[in-house]
Amino acid sequence: MIPRTLAPTLLRLAQSFPVVAITGPRQSGKTTLARAVFADKPYVSLEDPIERAFAMEDPRGFLARYEKGALFDEAQRWPDLFSFLQGMVDGERAPGRFVLTGSQQFGLLAGVTQSLAGRVGLTRLLPLTFAEMPSATRQLTTDAILLLGGYPLLHSQPIRASDWFASYVATYVERDVRQVVNVQDMAAFQRFLRLCAGRSGQLLNLSALSGEAGIAHSTARAWLSVLESSDLIFLLPPYHRNFGKRLVKTPKLYFLDVGLACWLLGIRSPDVLALHPSRGALFETWVVGEFVKGRFNLGLPADLYFWRDNNGLEADLVFEIANHLQPVEIKSGQTVTRDYVRAGQASGRFAGEAALPPWLIYGGNESCERSGVRVIGWRDLPTDAVPPEPATQ
Repeated sequence: MIPRTLAPTLLRLAQSFPVVAITGPRQSGKTTLARAVFADKPYVSLEDPIERAFAMEDPRGFLARYEKGALFDEAQRWPDLFSFLQGMVDGERAPGRFVLTGSQQFGLLAGVTQSLAGRVGLTRLLPLTFAEMPSATRQLTTDAILLLGGYPLLHSQPIRASDWFASYVATYVERDVRQVVNVQDMAAFQRFLRLCAGRSGQLLNLSALSGEAGIAHSTARAWLSVLESSDLIFLLPPYHRNFGKRLVKTPKLYFLDVGLACWLLGIRSPDVLALHPSRGALFETWVVGEFVKGRFNLGLPADLYFWRDNNGLEADLVFEIANHLQPVEIKSGQTVTRDYVRAGQASGRFAGEAALPPWLIYGGNESCERSGVRVIGWRDLPTDAVPPEPATQ
């Protein structure tokens, strides 16, 4: 098993809450992680039709086997489970008693919030961060890693990424969407998915997206909501405080796995990616995804934003540290140019004295400090919001 950064967070929550839940996209490693961290608990898969039939026909008899606790995989497959667990943990509130895994778009999150509010420590497991990848993978080039993405199976089994993503989209994404919304035209949905990939790193324009996909605006909104709740995409909101300037208020769309975005765009080799017009946006997608994963692995909300005003002043990423703002500029090039440094300096001007020294994350390997900007190579990505100690230059 590939060690996961979320493991200590799960153990911490299991010391405080009677129920711990893990959500996340399909194939992100939820079951593998839960079984490794909570190896002492009986494992029950509610995907198993025999177990599920037993639970539905005789719920009290089914749960009587697990009075001391259990790990229920794909818990949303039996919606009544949440109500029964509420009564059980209220009767005996032992910490870490039950562990639930599942995909939140199919009812896990709704069941947890309705029946287990205040009783559950909720976490989200996304694909691998760069730091979680095997050491051999981390030695690959930037383009090779972007193309591979972070789904664990691609880092533990000898399988071509293009083959795996084709199966993933057909087996999970399209099937799951059919379960949540009634998609009559799957070809239109496939086109919509690819158009979303082509807009990763851009401001969301739902009208243009629906028009190009040939679907109604309401349909595009519903499909986008499914992709977001499936943890396939992330909508990065603009920073919410008004500094007296006209602000862009539209969120930016990002895929949470850049490998999936590459596959949807038809990119099949690092050489093609190196020359692709979307390479800069895909590198930015990877960086933003690393920050989102880093926050979730610590059990924190994303609390990530971007800034852009109508005069062109922008910061690709903004987050709060204490009472200050950390602006981040993202550039895919491997060489720090004067324009890169100027862009980094400009990224923090909107916040004035509230801004911390800006970070410039780029596609090269050297990390240093330059003209008041923390220059951070992509391999040193500080997703926990603590920058590496820079060398003076």
